[in-house]
Amino acid sequence: MKTQLYINGLFILFFMGLITTSCNTGTKKATENNIKFDSIHVEKTYHMLESPDNPNCNLQIEFIYPVKYTNKDILQKIQQQFVVSYFGDTYEKDTPQEAAEHYTQDYLKAYKELESDFKEELKKDKDQPVGAWFSYYEMSSNDIVYNENDILSYTVNMENYTGGAHGAHSHMNHVLNLKNGEPITEEDIFIENFQDNLSQILVDQITEQNKMENPKELENAGFFSIDEIFPNGNFLVDSTGITYTFNEYEIAAYVVGVINVHLSFDKIKHLLKQESPISPLIGN
Repeated sequence: MKTQLYINGLFILFFMGLITTSCNTGTKKATENNIKFDSIHVEKTYHMLESPDNPNCNLQIEFIYPVKYTNKDILQKIQQQFVVSYFGDTYEKDTPQEAAEHYTQDYLKAYKELESDFKEELKKDKDQPVGAWFSYYEMSSNDIVYNENDILSYTVNMENYTGGAHGAHSHMNHVLNLKNGEPITEEDIFIENFQDNLSQILVDQITEQNKMENPKELENAGFFSIDEIFPNGNFLVDSTGITYTFNEYEIAAYVVGVINVHLSFDKIKHLLKQESPISPLIGN
């Protein structure tokens, strides 16, 4: 559990560093959005067959969600976006409180369905401990990364373990237009046929981040083919630029971890539409 808090802390510090240290020349004055947030905390543990000596599952949820905004209709849309991005489409009609409660119930129910398999394992050899693959955990949270100029950027962080060699981590980014409550996509902000040019910029930036001169060197450092690195829609927007996140196994081996690639507006300005939801962030 402490490990997850540490990972999330690093993730938050990373983006704080981007906001405070990156070049911000030419950007317009920031105007903080008039939106308020609340949070829901859940922590549940269940032991197989309700015995403390047996393996268990542990669920931790730290869910931040909007509760107040000047336009109530837009607030409802934003709340739904937060619920779906955090808990999934199954819960899209739920309020934040209902979604957290129903998700918790479903998680515990799914774990309890393993109890019949657990009983079979116990019968095989009572003198041997049952494998650790019956010990599950899931820890999730979300972070508000940018909240100005009618733009709201946030990240949903997830770590879980369901048996196997190691757990899984993911960071899914979301950008919302507070003028209408809709998600902001790559197509909303980039010109047509931007993909190839932006792919090359991403590759060059990753090469620079890894202190390499030739992009092909990345393939000797745990990355897959550089020809498979392209914009994946998993991005954040802040006052300094756009940050893409590539999760484990997406463009590199597990050992490389999650890869964040920050592209300043100066580097990608030629690929941005003149008029888009993020135009207020970009200098003339």
